[in-house]
This record gives sequence, structure tokens and C-alpha cells, in this order.
Amino acid sequence: MNHVLFESIQLGSKQLDNRIVMPPMTRSRASQPGDVANALMAEYYAQRAGAGLIIAEGTQISPTGKGYAWTPGIYSDAQVEGWKRVTDAVHAQGGVIFAQLWHVGRVTHPDNIGGQQPISASPMKADGVKVFVDNGTAAPGFVEVVEPREMSVAEIKQVLGEYRQAARNAIRAGFDGIELHAANGYLINQFIDSESNRRTDAYGGTLENRLRFLDEVVTAVVNEIGADRVGVRLAPFTSLNGTEDADPIETYTAAARLLNGHGIAYLHIAEVDWDDAPDTPLSFKQGIRAAFEGVLIYAGRYDAAKASQAIEANLADMIGFGRPFIANPDLPARIREGLAWAEHDPETLFGGGAKGLTDYPKAAPQ
Repeated sequence: MNHVLFESIQLGSKQLDNRIVMPPMTRSRASQPGDVANALMAEYYAQRAGAGLIIAEGTQISPTGKGYAWTPGIYSDAQVEGWKRVTDAVHAQGGVIFAQLWHVGRVTHPDNIGGQQPISASPMKADGVKVFVDNGTAAPGFVEVVEPREMSVAEIKQVLGEYRQAARNAIRAGFDGIELHAANGYLINQFIDSESNRRTDAYGGTLENRLRFLDEVVTAVVNEIGADRVGVRLAPFTSLNGTEDADPIETYTAAARLLNGHGIAYLHIAEVDWDDAPDTPLSFKQGIRAAFEGVLIYAGRYDAAKASQAIEANLADMIGFGRPFIANPDLPARIREGLAWAEHDPETLFGGGAKGLTDYPKAAPQ
């Protein structure tokens, strides 16, 4: 099948075999104690190395950046060694893998961060948002988040240092690059969106100020590892984890222009993906294409036909398929051959072992 999804593409210094992306998905299988990536995770990612690009699951840059039980970190030597197993396994299969650097800000609970109070742009609780904690059983226990405290400027500088170190650690662990998680209501997003940022200093108020933290984080990681190894994920229209913006089109078009100025490798747009969600406006996608000259990735409710149309229309360069990659380790082959996609078991998404992670079979030969 001669498919636009199987055209190669240059991403930074990497020539990718296809335009299919496995986007970051939390699976909560890191080894305890220590939140260390392990052999099971290495097998999981290696099984899916047929993707042109794998972006590994959100990986906390510090102990206070952790939002959920059993997610991996990338700040300790043991964590770096754990991730080396993963990157070695993916590279052995010919794959390319980026780390997603993650600080959740207020989207956590003291039980996940050593009893501390979470930090955020402003001291505003994310109403109704729940996270899961280790309650001593194999199944996660869900608890409501608490009110965070506003970060001081000194703490902002500290977190910038944590991002910088995490980027360095990711390269040491063998990753081909990093993606900054600036979407879905986590820390960077809490600064960007008007309804979660009530600061009155240089990091709040005007749009330029609300983008300042994003700008400084990108500057830090670009200076550390080079712009060609950096991507950023944004979610302009989502209200996940309680963040919303009064004018997302203006805000996120400006963010795209800012990121373009840094010359980063790619911009990854997470579209709203619940079943009856509205489509992202075409005019917005055209505006993002005009504002950002690097590789554009979109993810959310795509099948092969929609993905091909987006690339052919020059709205996207690559497409992420999230949930389909869970139950279809050979998803690119299934797309190429026009084979049916298996459905994942939602009960095995978070926590547990191999069941629902590495035991999904490849398609039977036709």
C-alpha cells in the first residue's frame, strides 16, 4: 500500500522511516521503590519500534513533579540506567525514541510527593480533578488533588534547572531527544492558560508574561542539548485537569511563533479526543502551519484515512496514534496492509504487569 504515512521525514538530525508517531501514554509500570524504568517497559517500547517516532510516557523531572503512582522519573542515576535499557531495546529494533519531560505542578497529591504541598503558577486548586496514589494494593486508589502554593521566582529558577538536568539525563540515557510536556493542564500549561494563572509578576497577566515560563524552559533545554533534539507538546482546546484559556487561538498561535523562534525540531498538538468533542478549527491549524516552520505532529482520534488527509492537506507532517498503539504493537504494519485494529482493555491501562502491556499479539499473517 503506497501510503503518505510511509514517506520518510527528517526530524532534527534523524531521518525517520515513516510519519507514524506513538505519543506519550502513562502506563504506571515503573519499578518501586525509585520510579525506575524496567525490562518490562523496554519490551513494551521495543515491540512498538516500527513507529517512525516513539515519545515515551511522561517522565517526572523531580520528586515534586510526580502526579501519579508508579510513573517513571529521570532525575536519579538509577532512573537513567533504567531508561538506558529502554532506549537500547528500541534502538536494537531500529526505532527512534524521545523522552517526555514532565512536571505536573498542581495535578498531584501530597501522598505522591513525599507529603509536600504541590506547586503551581497560582494557588488555585484544580476542582474535581483526581489522581491515583499507591494505596498498598495492586490497583491504584484515586484521590482528589489539593490546593497548591504559588511558586516563588526562586522556585521557578530551580525548576528551570531541573528541566535542564532532566534533558541532560535523557541524552545520557540514550534518548534521541526530548519532548516538553506543556499540555493537558500540567505545570507549563498552568502558566500558559489565563484561567489557571493569576500572577501579577513577570510570569502572569499579559500573554507575553504567561508564555514566559514556556520560553525559559525551552531556552534551558535547547541550550543544554540543542534545538534539533527538542519538541514541545501543547493542547490548545482541552480543559483537562482544570486549565482553560480565554482565547486559545490567540494564545497558542503566539506560543507556536515563540517556539518557531527557538528552531525546535517539532511541535506536537494534542487535540481533544473524547467521542463527541468538536474538531479543531481548520483556520487554527492553518495559522499554526503559518507560525511554525518545523515538523508539526497532531494526535487525537485519527485513523489511517484521516491521518493521510491531514498530511496531504499540509496541515500536519506526522500523526500520533495513542490508544491504538496499546493493543496493536505492530500498528504501522496493520496500517500498511489495511488490517483491522485490535481494541485495548481499559482495565489494564494503569499499573499491574505484563497483562495489557506486552501481551497484545501482532496481527496473524494474511
